[in-house]
Amino acid sequence: MIKVMVIDDEPEIRKLLHKMVEKQADYQVVSECGDFTGAVVDFAKYKPDVVFMDIDLNGESGLECAKVLTELNPRLKVIFATAHSEYMANAFEIYAFDYLVKPFNMERVIKTLNRIRNSMEGYHGADLKPADKVTRPEHHRDKLFIKGKEQASLLDVDEIILVERLEGYTNIVTLGEQYRTSISLGELEEKLGQETFMRCHKSYIINIAKVTKIEPYGRWTYVVKFKGTDATALMTAQKYEEMKQMFA
Repeated sequence: MIKVMVIDDEPEIRKLLHKMVEKQADYQVVSECGDFTGAVVDFAKYKPDVVFMDIDLNGESGLECAKVLTELNPRLKVIFATAHSEYMANAFEIYAFDYLVKPFNMERVIKTLNRIRNSMEGYHGADLKPADKVTRPEHHRDKLFIKGKEQASLLDVDEIILVERLEGYTNIVTLGEQYRTSISLGELEEKLGQETFMRCHKSYIINIAKVTKIEPYGRWTYVVKFKGTDATALMTAQKYEEMKQMFA
C-alpha cells in the first residue's frame, strides 16, 4: 500500500484530495494537516511515501516544508497542489514529482498517481539489468560502459532514449534494454552532456533526437513521447520553452 499525506490549509481541499486518492487502488491517506509544524510531526509518525503539498500554509512556506520532509526521506515524492503557479519552476528544480494547479480535475490526479505507482513498482514490470558502475571512456565518447555484478555492457550513447529516476535507483532506457544503476541522475547528466540530452524534469533526462511528440499534461507540465517505445517522460513548462527555442 502506498501511503499518502495531504498538507493544505484549506479543509475542503484536503477532503477533496483525500477522496480522489483513496478511490485509486494501492493508495491510503494516512494523514491530513494544514500547517508546517503539524506536517513535520505527522510525517515522522506516519512515514508516508507521497505528500500532496500546498505552497502557502497559512503564511508559512510549503516549499520550505517540502525541503524539510525530503531531508527526512530523500525518496519522498512531493506533489504540489496549489493555486500559486508562479512557484512551479522552483518546485521542479528542487524536489517536486509533479505540480497540480488548482482547480485540478480527477483525470489529472489519476495520471500523477499512476506514474507514482509505476515508478514504485519498477519500470512497467520490465526485466531490469542491475549496474554497479557507469562510465563514459575518454577515448570512446560514443559509448557508455555499464558494469554489473555478473556482466558488463558497452552501450551506444545515441541509442539511449531516456534516463529516469525511480524508487531508489536510476533507470537507463534504450529501445531494447533497460539498465538500473545506483548513481544519481545528476552524475549521468554530466556524463551524457547537453549536446543531445536535456534534463527536462527533476526525474528525467531525454535524448532530444528520439523525441516524436510533446503533449500538454495539465497546465504547467508536458509529457514527452518517443519513437518505437511506450516509455514517456515529464517536461516542465520552462524546459518546453527552451526546447522550442532550439528549433525556432
